[in-house]
Amino acid sequence: MLNQILANALPYMPKKLIWIFSKRYIAGETIEEGMKASRQLNQQGIEVTVDLLGEFIKTIEQAEENKKQYLEIIEKFTSEGIVGNFSLKPSMFGLLIDREICRTYIEEVIKKAVEKKSFIRIDMEDSQCVDYELELYRNLQQKYPANVGLVLQAYLRRTKDDLLNMSNIHVNGAPLNFRLCKGIYVEPKNIAFKKFEEVQEHFIDDLKYMFDHNMYVGIATHDKQLVEQALQIIKEKNIDKTKYEFQMLYGVTPELRSSIVKQGHKMRVYVPFGKDWFGYSTRRLKENPKMASLIIKALFFRG
Repeated sequence: MLNQILANALPYMPKKLIWIFSKRYIAGETIEEGMKASRQLNQQGIEVTVDLLGEFIKTIEQAEENKKQYLEIIEKFTSEGIVGNFSLKPSMFGLLIDREICRTYIEEVIKKAVEKKSFIRIDMEDSQCVDYELELYRNLQQKYPANVGLVLQAYLRRTKDDLLNMSNIHVNGAPLNFRLCKGIYVEPKNIAFKKFEEVQEHFIDDLKYMFDHNMYVGIATHDKQLVEQALQIIKEKNIDKTKYEFQMLYGVTPELRSSIVKQGHKMRVYVPFGKDWFGYSTRRLKENPKMASLIIKALFFRG
């Protein structure tokens, strides 16, 4: 109850106060700050996936502006030789306003990535978006098989069926490319598994399925137990290192991240930046109220 009260109150606190916490997990507001953070990670042998903040927009004009910004981001990051790729959320391209415009804008961004020999990851959002984001991926993967991937969330009850339904869309030898994460959005019990053990079990089950069906997997977790299980599966199945990577959020569990890199596994860090960092931070609080008390502690204690 206290966490929920804190989570509801934090969005109304001064931005400067929230930034004390948020700056540990967001690269900054500008492209230049995003590039600086990405270079530093590259110097540690870590690749990046870059995300411009700003989902769930209100107007098509915002969608067009986001498209223009992504085209600029791709141009600048690739021109500077930063090692990484790009993630985007369909809702910031107008998914919930005009689906056709959304698809058109995202395809323009993918074409830019193709031109620069890069890659776009379509992020998965809450349950109202899932069906269309799957449809969007199926359509674009047919056209750009080596340049587009998708995120799947292990806590959704439908994910295994979605994997089964997508197993037949391999094109030109390019494997399906997924980021597998637990899932963060608050969903009802009929849509998502709620128990910790259930989510862990389905994460591992989905991971095994992906490996067994020649899918490329971004293993996205900060859970040490899941990391250890994934490493054991990789060893048991003798999975080639070109078939997977580990992924983590910027600023989260750096020690675990470093240990994975030291073992010789590919690591990619999700680097978010943009002027909508406040909205991003407060939305995440509403989705995960347990973080609220941690944030309050972070404002006063460093450890």
